[in-house]
Amino acid sequence: MTSRSFVWSFRAGRLSVRSWSVRKLLMTALCAMTTHAIATDLKVAAPNAVKDSIAEIAARYEKASGHRVVFAWAGSETITKRVAEGEVFDVVLNAAPNIDRLSTEGKLVAGSRTDFARSAVGVAVRSGRPHPDVSTVDSLRNALLKAESIAISSGPSGRYLEALFTRLGIADQIKQKIKQPPSGAQIAEMLARGEAEMGFQQVPELLHASGVDYLGPLPAEIQNYTIWSAGQHTAAPQREAAREFIKMLVDTESGAAIKKTGMEPM
Repeated sequence: MTSRSFVWSFRAGRLSVRSWSVRKLLMTALCAMTTHAIATDLKVAAPNAVKDSIAEIAARYEKASGHRVVFAWAGSETITKRVAEGEVFDVVLNAAPNIDRLSTEGKLVAGSRTDFARSAVGVAVRSGRPHPDVSTVDSLRNALLKAESIAISSGPSGRYLEALFTRLGIADQIKQKIKQPPSGAQIAEMLARGEAEMGFQQVPELLHASGVDYLGPLPAEIQNYTIWSAGQHTAAPQREAAREFIKMLVDTESGAAIKKTGMEPM
């Protein structure tokens, strides 16, 4: 063998490598193998209302951590039901009251609630349809009375609107017009298909949706905000990864992603 040949020897039961280039190559391979070994899937349950911003944040998290985020997208009430019935995720995103409820029930780690955004209720119509004035309480009330059909969600915004219609004194007059699909349904899709004339849902679910014209938020005097929060599951398989993901939800870059979708970072 020449002086440039690789020389291997056993010394005190250890394998030594005399070639620096080989040692460097082995170390690089070992690091790659280790990184691959610790990379894991992070299971996250998240509502459709925060989908665009959270997907962007998750892509940044994956790049930084090497982990893969696996989402279960659904309506907020569906997520609450699935977790309450025993389904395990590493991180649960939901409306703040639902996070509190699941924490009280022992499904989420007490004290892990982290508020990351809030969203308002918005109004939309099918693209190309007349745009009713919804800028004041009176004009919104008139638009509701004139609409042939009205779609509201089964989530936080829908529950609020049911109470609002009563406050406005029109609940009985419009109750036959109301269409309320199951949790997770997209009101914008109903409008685009012509299944309702006017629709209400969280602003980020309407703002950039195709097939609809976004009219704006509810008037300030009757606006309602949903606080979106994250919680760590008590049985989370990837606890450290879950904590790091939740921390990223409230950093500066995530705030910018949240603003782009029509929500406000917390």
